[in-house]
Amino acid sequence: MVSFILAIIALIAGYFIYGTIVEKAFGADESIKTPAIRLADGVDFVEMPEWKIFLIQFLNIAGLGPIFGAIAGAMWGPVAFLWIVFGCIFAGGVHDYFSGMLSVRHDGASIPEVVGKYLGKGFQNFMRIFSVIVLILVGVVFVTGPAGILKDLTGMNLTTLIYIIFAYYLLATMVPIDKLIGKIYPIFGFCLLIMAVGIAGALIFGGYNIPEVTVANLVNMHSGPDKNPIFPMLFITIACGAISGFHATQSPMMARCITSEKQGKKIFYGSMIVEGIVALIWAAAAMSFFGGVPQLNATMALPGHTAAWVVNESSISLLGKVGGVLAILGVVACPITSGDTAFRSARLTLADAFKFSQGPIKNRFVISIPLFVIGFILTKMDFAIIWRYFGWSNQTLATIVLWTAGMYMVNIGKKHWMATIPATFMTAVCVSYILIAPEGFRLSQAISYPIGIIAAIGAMVIFLIAAKKVEVKNNVSI
Repeated sequence: MVSFILAIIALIAGYFIYGTIVEKAFGADESIKTPAIRLADGVDFVEMPEWKIFLIQFLNIAGLGPIFGAIAGAMWGPVAFLWIVFGCIFAGGVHDYFSGMLSVRHDGASIPEVVGKYLGKGFQNFMRIFSVIVLILVGVVFVTGPAGILKDLTGMNLTTLIYIIFAYYLLATMVPIDKLIGKIYPIFGFCLLIMAVGIAGALIFGGYNIPEVTVANLVNMHSGPDKNPIFPMLFITIACGAISGFHATQSPMMARCITSEKQGKKIFYGSMIVEGIVALIWAAAAMSFFGGVPQLNATMALPGHTAAWVVNESSISLLGKVGGVLAILGVVACPITSGDTAFRSARLTLADAFKFSQGPIKNRFVISIPLFVIGFILTKMDFAIIWRYFGWSNQTLATIVLWTAGMYMVNIGKKHWMATIPATFMTAVCVSYILIAPEGFRLSQAISYPIGIIAAIGAMVIFLIAAKKVEVKNNVSI
């Protein structure tokens, strides 16, 4: 219990201390007119209040990640708390802030366009394809996940629910951002926060034994430790609660709506911190609700006992039937409202790549319809397989964005370490994972770890060589 409370305090302190350091390093300037003011189009570039943008950003990035990912990550034990806290403050918050603010500085550009400016055309084209693939996977994950929960709640046919959610996604993707997203998403975001607070309160005041972070507990508690080593599996499984490349695809949407660069810390870094708190709460709930981490692993091994089942059981038990239903609706609304913005981001990414104006509604249809057709086909695949591929793709995307942030800092003559240190670590994570994972090359740890470390060191060396060239060209010192 003490470790859980200290972890929440650490995240809040991280926002005020490290978030301010990141903001100052970037150089947020409230005198610069934002894209929402300069490029207003009534569709995607629309001014909105700061509090509303914050809640929308939080809802957009949250999805199933800090809930399902945290529940799955809890199977490794209290070590998950450490990754959420340190990952969120020093990697995820930095990633989200830079992805949002670099978009603000570049006319609200989608993340592949920003990457291209600082890492070159090759990375730009790769990111255009890669980010759209990730966004479609996210959209699919956020269709099947909530559809499964709604099926358990209502008894409706799963396919029917998928059709309904896709129909809503199409509507939300097409209409101006302030007409639907801007009106109802702040409400859902607030509800999600209330539900998370309710779960946390029930754990604290209900006498549940949340495991402490101790030397003895910092071991691999997973039921299959040989196949699921903490490194890199945990760092891929808990993504959205610590660092997530998906966020970089969402931030440009809100970058097109903010009215001052000084709002960036609260909207981008702050949303990541709040998501980390949500992840902590659900990880704690998973570890304690069933009596401990071993019991969690045992129950998750039973047929039908998925993360969605854990949400259902724990919410109803902790908050009562009415509160439980509301909590479940919260975690249904959360992924649905991330799924539609995933498809919206995919539309904007393709539109930016092809310089295709999104003012006329027919142009929005031309891009959106094929995306939804592909997404619907992918819903026929096994959810677990889609989630695993999304996990690795998601963290790889985050890694590239961190390297981009580092190169931006070099270009403006400032220290790059706050971006490149987590980028190096995540490079080792992603390379090691794809070599070890069942959906990857299935190599041994003895082979995968050295290659992952060498790849990370190699990436840093290449970055420093490129940075030196920029230093000479711009006559700056890094």
